Amino acid sequence: MLSCTPHFLLLAFLGSASALVVPLSAARPAIALEGVALPRVGDGETVDIGAALATSKGKTLLVLGTHAGDFNTVEYCQRVRHAWPLLQEKGVTRCLMVVNGSPESCALLRTLLDVPSDVELLSDPTGEAGRRFGVSRGFRPDDERLSPFVKLFAMGIGVGPPWQTLPAVLTGYFGDPNGSREWIETGLKQGQLAGRWPSVLEMDKAGAIVENKFGDTPLLSGWGRRPFELATLRLQNLIGVQGQNWDALKPTDPRCLTQLGGCTVVGEGGETLFSWVDRGLCDTATFEEVLEAL
Repeated sequence: MLSCTPHFLLLAFLGSASALVVPLSAARPAIALEGVALPRVGDGETVDIGAALATSKGKTLLVLGTHAGDFNTVEYCQRVRHAWPLLQEKGVTRCLMVVNGSPESCALLRTLLDVPSDVELLSDPTGEAGRRFGVSRGFRPDDERLSPFVKLFAMGIGVGPPWQTLPAVLTGYFGDPNGSREWIETGLKQGQLAGRWPSVLEMDKAGAIVENKFGDTPLLSGWGRRPFELATLRLQNLIGVQGQNWDALKPTDPRCLTQLGGCTVVGEGGETLFSWVDRGLCDTATFEEVLEAL
């Protein structure tokens, strides 16, 4: 019983966290992003995001990522990759994903994480689309006296706004009985097949998962997200994606080092069905909630 105490303390802490507040611009993305035109990675065609949302014929998912070497963007790619077939079943016909990086860094990210080809990656090196959407700009964004890396460090240790970095990071270690792990396992499998460490899955010759080592977690193997499961995926990402490719993935605009992201789904004519803004590092939208909203 005592060994479970940290988990209950963490859950109590998470339960007391402030509710998500979506800015007006994120609640009206078709209007907020009107006139924001970005090049599409691959063919270089310019996409007017506001117009794409306003004239949506079905349901359109727009992800406002962070820079290409950031945890949030990497996890958005992994979440979208896992959820894309499920989103399509719910009527989502188009996915636009903005990354605060050059076309080259976006293309590398697609290759590293096997992002589906029909997910449209848009290059936004300055992060303008995210700011128009209303994402958090991080710790003291207008303080030019502070190095962007000092600001990033402050966000990482959770000393000030946004405030949800530590809860998002800690649940990766402690787990979450009500969380989901399917997208994590999908990400671990893709990373393991790409040769990234650590390897925690046993797969047959056809690539099907035979065993997940986290299934042997004492007492907590039935949790939705087992302890250290998400932390292992993040370690795999840190070493095999971000660390080994930092020079190619790092932002070119210092403002994008701490700028966060978000996502939205719009229906016919740009009607907003779901909107979210990240509240800290590693705090991204839960696509189970997106699917439920649809």
